[in-house]
Amino acid sequence: MEEPIAKARREAIHATFDPEPLIARIKELLKKHNESYREASLRSGLDHQAIRRILSGQKPQMHICILLADHFGVNPNEILHLAGWPTLKAFDVSVVDAVNLPPEATEVALAVAKISEPGVRREVTDAILILMKKYFTE
Repeated sequence: MEEPIAKARREAIHATFDPEPLIARIKELLKKHNESYREASLRSGLDHQAIRRILSGQKPQMHICILLADHFGVNPNEILHLAGWPTLKAFDVSVVDAVNLPPEATEVALAVAKISEPGVRREVTDAILILMKKYFTE
């Protein structure tokens, strides 16, 4: 039986938090979006120091992770995981509508969807998109 989210959250509150992976990802997203931490904080609907606190090693609350993920256009489970929080089923993407995709695209999408680690899944997706841009730009 799957652990209730409330229990997983309580355990995560007291667990050791390694801020480095989250800090690296936030810096990467800031660079990708060409934003300062202040701009991104405010555009996310947070106070102007929210991202600065994360970059200094402070563990963000769950709702802050979700708001940042929404702002940056990434799966909230990626940020939640990096922040040491349990992931939420509501953000799991496991169903692919194969009807509208060519068989090759479906094969790639299903293979990527099987990668359980959100950060690794994002890196693989980014690599695929880079290859497509390199070989298929007009």
